[in-house]
Amino acid sequence: MGSKAVYLLGGPSKGTRMRPLTLDIPKPLFPLAGRAIIWHGIQALSKIPDLKEILLIGFYEDSVLAPFIKQACRDFPSLQIKYMREYEALGTAGGLYHFRDAILKGSPEQIYVLHSDIASSFPFLELKHFHDKHRGVGTLMAVRVSKELSTKFGCIVTNPETSQALHYVEKPESFLSNIINTGVYLFDKSIFDEIKAAMDLKVKQTADDPLSRQDDQLRLEQDVISPLADRGKLYVYETKSLWKQIKTAGSALPANALVLESYKSNNPVLLRRRSPTIIAKTPPPNLLGPEIVEPCYIDETAVIDPSAKIGPNVSIGANVRIGFGVRVKDSIVLDNSLLEQNSCVMHSILSEDTKIGPWARVEGCPNTSDANPLKFTISVLAKDVEVKSEVHVRSCIVLPHKTLTRSFANEVLL
Repeated sequence: MGSKAVYLLGGPSKGTRMRPLTLDIPKPLFPLAGRAIIWHGIQALSKIPDLKEILLIGFYEDSVLAPFIKQACRDFPSLQIKYMREYEALGTAGGLYHFRDAILKGSPEQIYVLHSDIASSFPFLELKHFHDKHRGVGTLMAVRVSKELSTKFGCIVTNPETSQALHYVEKPESFLSNIINTGVYLFDKSIFDEIKAAMDLKVKQTADDPLSRQDDQLRLEQDVISPLADRGKLYVYETKSLWKQIKTAGSALPANALVLESYKSNNPVLLRRRSPTIIAKTPPPNLLGPEIVEPCYIDETAVIDPSAKIGPNVSIGANVRIGFGVRVKDSIVLDNSLLEQNSCVMHSILSEDTKIGPWARVEGCPNTSDANPLKFTISVLAKDVEVKSEVHVRSCIVLPHKTLTRSFANEVLL
């Protein structure tokens, strides 16, 4: 029984809540642990024995995805990875149906469908075992969250004895269930019959009420998953595996920490292929390298002074230079950035080409609230931002190409 996978990417009009990070990097390609968000899902899909093809569906320009796909095909030579571009935003279910012939080519019996705004350990083999056992039209992967947080997601009421979905509501106004949708599905090929039925119903509703404000997009969760649950055709695989949603710039840091921790436990070779380059004019004889507090990802081209301390939960991109006495913790530092001597970066994201001057500090507040883990408390510096010597930046969003010559706190700097 063969299978395929589909990654739902959205397009440039999506991911606006993740700005300023997505001003220069498409959201699906934002790096966690040194690799694009969707790379991690592809890496997990590559371990499914009968899966040979992954389709990426979205409405980005072809040229935006081409370099990533080229590299991903090198990383996973056993997989065919193709991008299918929508002529307009069709909605998550509309895109699936529009490219149904490409998805069903080769007669796959099962189709994995993933949203691109999640980080997870992706227990696909367990999901498949569960789906094969219950034989519904589809299986939805779910996790449990706190009651306070649940209404921010799609909520599922299930039969605890059969794992059958009884009711599904996307972001309910009041508490419904603390079992939430993770955006990972396994469908039988008959899902396209269900999407067609949902499409026909929407056309009929529009014809009956031409003045209604319904848009032309067909949404997977609201228009397909919810009716499936009501008709008893959907099952719910509840996992305790690691999972985070990535909606805002602030949510990228806990997602980065999740990926780092997952690879530290299961695949440490993906974190650091070799020690970073170390530089020092006169290194002390007892100081062989910087102090690395795992888990960390450090690109092999990064240059780090042996007196620096890095980690935990830090990702450092290509050609980053880190000077004497620098401290980096719980942060993402993207390519070509410079952290000069005795600077400090904590609970922050530095985009490409940022420069942090001597004795400067860029920091945010760790968000430990279960009620709202997406709350924006970190600092985010967009591309080509410079923080001058001894300037302190705390819990700020800084847009591109700015030079900060004085300290700021809790501001959006345009």
